[in-house]
This record gives sequence, C-alpha cells and structure tokens, in this order.
Amino acid sequence: MLKTSSSSISDTKHPYLCKKNMLSKLFLGLLLICSLPNVQDLDTLNAPKDAQSLYDIPLTDISGAPLDLSQYKGKKILFVNVASKCGFTSQYDGLQELYKTYKDKLVVIGLPCNQFGGQEPGNAKEIESFCRANYGVDFPLSSKIEVKGDNQHPLYRWLTSKTQNGVMDSTVRWNFQKYLVDENGQLIDYFYSTTKPMSSKIIKLL
Repeated sequence: MLKTSSSSISDTKHPYLCKKNMLSKLFLGLLLICSLPNVQDLDTLNAPKDAQSLYDIPLTDISGAPLDLSQYKGKKILFVNVASKCGFTSQYDGLQELYKTYKDKLVVIGLPCNQFGGQEPGNAKEIESFCRANYGVDFPLSSKIEVKGDNQHPLYRWLTSKTQNGVMDSTVRWNFQKYLVDENGQLIDYFYSTTKPMSSKIIKLL
C-alpha cells in the first residue's frame, strides 16, 4: 500500500497550519511598521551630520574669559573680523554707532584677525586699548582668531559653511567682512568690507 508522507500534504488541507502561517506574517508585518522611522526621525536622519547650533560654539573674549553666545538669544548678532591697521579700520566708528543705536535688538562682536595683510599684529591688551581709546568701542571683542585656513575658528566654519549654517557657503575675503545672524541663531546674510556698518543693506534687516 502506497504511503503518503505527512510533509507532502498541502497546508490548505490543514486549517490550523494555514491560520498559524497567516498570524506569523501579520506579526512580522506589524514589527516592520513599528520599526519604520516617523517624520521627525526622518528629518533628523536627513539633517547635515555636521550641523551645530551657533550658541554651542565656544568663544573667548579679548580678556581671555569665555564669551557665551547663548546670552544673546533673542537679539541679532553682527560678527565682524576686525584689524587695527587696515584701510577699513575707521569702520570701528560705524560699528560703535550701529551697536549704540540698535543695542536693544543687536549685538556687534568684533573678532580680531591677523590673516589679511598682517594688519592686526598686536596682542590682546594692545588691541583692546586701541579700540577703546580711538573709537570708544564698548561692544564685545573676542580674542584673536583665524577666519580661514587649517586653523579656522569653529565660529567661522559655521558662518562660512552651508552644511553647518544651513543657508549658504561663503569666503572671508578681507578685514571687516560682516555676518548677520537672527534672534534664533540663524544666518541671515553677509556683507563684504565695502559695506559700511550703518548701510541701509544692514539696517533694513535689523
């Protein structure tokens, strides 16, 4: 007599096995759905991996003390790489006027840099004394930094790189180039040295 192996019998002839198989597939399907990222997770995954909040970038003031950018949340910030022996040095006057006029909603931060023509050769005390004595500067000044090249300060990596600021790429071409950031730490725009601090191009954005 020909024997039929139990393994050769179709699942369709065994309702219990068929039902069990369907439940297994349903369970696997639910696991797959639960493992899918939601919209917010996708946004996080698609965000630039190097993105950083402006307010998390460490900065040191002219005296060597920490300059916490987060204290300026709620105000616009104008970052300017400054130099004491430049043809644009007289813009310190305009920067001080801009700061004094719009102090309630804007902070100006001067960042001494010696990378353009060696026009900021002094040490911290000399730079600070020069700015206070000649232009009455009372807006914040940072310690001397580099704004381009291998030793570019993290702040300027953020300001000049779209992958970090999320807005645009740029290059610092000379002393007194200006970067304007909004009240939430988002880059608005930048202006070359020839744009004076009290220019309508800047004031209309305040």
